[in-house]
Amino acid sequence: QVQLVESGGGLVQVGDSLRLSCAASGRSVSRWTMGWFRQAPGKAREFISAIRGRDGKIFYSDSAKGRFAMSRDNDRNTVVLQINVLYPEDTAVYYCGAGGRPDSGAYYYMENAYDYWGQGTQVTVSS
Repeated sequence: QVQLVESGGGLVQVGDSLRLSCAASGRSVSRWTMGWFRQAPGKAREFISAIRGRDGKIFYSDSAKGRFAMSRDNDRNTVVLQINVLYPEDTAVYYCGAGGRPDSGAYYYMENAYDYWGQGTQVTVSS
């Protein structure tokens, strides 16, 4: 079993930055595919970024390229999502997922590639 806890969300102003963290416990996820998704009110959960387990390659959605940066800290069993220049449309609950299956890295952009999810952290961007 893997437990994931996201943190770092909050109420911010347009143009601010946030650093979201996802701490894993239960086992090391250093070789797992880790992903960040978000869900805005009334919308489906959407893929933001992922780190593929087998080689550490990082992927971003088109909407995330340029303002989002994902990283992994294996010593702390944590992944981080840095979000710069926040806009109101970034308002959402941000979730991290952990995928330990061989195909998790191939389907990193899909929710069902992940075996475990955190409870989410709310990001609200006020104009």
